[in-house]
Amino acid sequence: MNFILKLPGPLLIFFGACCLSFGGLIVKSFEGATLWQILFWRQFFFIIIVSFFLLATYKKQVFKIIYYSGIPGIIGGFVLGFGFSSYVFAMYNTTVANTNFIIQMQVIFLALFGYVFLKEKISKITLASIILSIVGVILLLGNSVTPGQMSGNLVAFIMPISFAVLILIVRKYPNVDMVPLQLVAGIIAMFIGYFASSKINISTHDLFLSFLAGVFQVGFGFILITIGAAKTTSATVGIIMLTEAVLGPFWAWLFVDENPPIQVLIGGSIIILAVFLQFYRLLQKD
Repeated sequence: MNFILKLPGPLLIFFGACCLSFGGLIVKSFEGATLWQILFWRQFFFIIIVSFFLLATYKKQVFKIIYYSGIPGIIGGFVLGFGFSSYVFAMYNTTVANTNFIIQMQVIFLALFGYVFLKEKISKITLASIILSIVGVILLLGNSVTPGQMSGNLVAFIMPISFAVLILIVRKYPNVDMVPLQLVAGIIAMFIGYFASSKINISTHDLFLSFLAGVFQVGFGFILITIGAAKTTSATVGIIMLTEAVLGPFWAWLFVDENPPIQVLIGGSIIILAVFLQFYRLLQKD
């Protein structure tokens, strides 16, 4: 634990983004589990690893830390829980590339929400980013030729929206500990998966994949990013997180032969360009 805490923040965020990038590959590799079964078991193992981390970090103070997160922690947990759920739904119903590119729009939504709720001005660069993002999304959605893929794309938007709301809550209450909030999110998403499933029994193969997703992909990913973000500027965090958008489609192409159409690659590239413009603005401010 102490070894992890001593690593540079940007390096931790990079490792965390690499962990998250395997999400699409893992979801696409399930044999027979439904998306709700995947969600249940993924979050089950996620809760175990986050609980272990909290106990190892805070020991006897763990319940006090969770209590101190208060209402903001509960609200943030609910929001992130729906984000976790939408991630699995999107990966199950649309392409890894579409999902990963849409996730990167969290910075754009953060700028919009900051304007609405925090009265932050929208600069010309931010406005250009928003326009470019809309163009990129139109290209992505225009490629959705089936109702299932379209629903996956639309639900995918819950993720960047939920992350943007989450960041706004943290900015409003800077003393809220993010890790207990993740525990709440894991419990919410697990219950969604449980009640939406007719049964939770899955094969040993799929159970192992759920373990990999919950512990290594989401668990380690979010824990490393949480620790790293505490000692890294927000603009740097966002830029490094683009690693997920690049590696996610690459793993899917390499291991499950998912080849996104050129229209998706163009739309995704436009979205990433928009995000880079927004980060450029943030870096200028820093």
